[in-house]
Amino acid sequence: MRNIGWIILMISAIFGWLPIFTFKKWGKPKGRGYIRTTVLVDRGIYAVVRHPQYLAGILMALALPLIAQHWIVAILGAIAIAIYYANTFNEEKSAIEKFGEEYKRYRESVPRVNFIAGFARLLRRRRK
Repeated sequence: MRNIGWIILMISAIFGWLPIFTFKKWGKPKGRGYIRTTVLVDRGIYAVVRHPQYLAGILMALALPLIAQHWIVAILGAIAIAIYYANTFNEEKSAIEKFGEEYKRYRESVPRVNFIAGFARLLRRRRK
């Protein structure tokens, strides 16, 4: 179980760091921080999931109980997962206000945090 936890933790690091590079490449306005994007970024990791950094938090909260193997860590992990997932709904509202119909169309093609479905959809889109 610990080994699975370490693997999940490494995957969470990928989802945590890739958005920074993705925004710097496609969404960062000159002279501003990467989170101050003014365009809808739907490339890179954002072609797989809409909320990769929240997914990173969810995966970390899943990995740590597997690594620690303690019931308190498992309870805290479950709470963290619920909070991270709930926060994605607030982000969705903000994105709809900021980007409107463009974001609504994006939501239809890219899953919220399900990266397995996201990779499958991405492969289907590329085959067309």
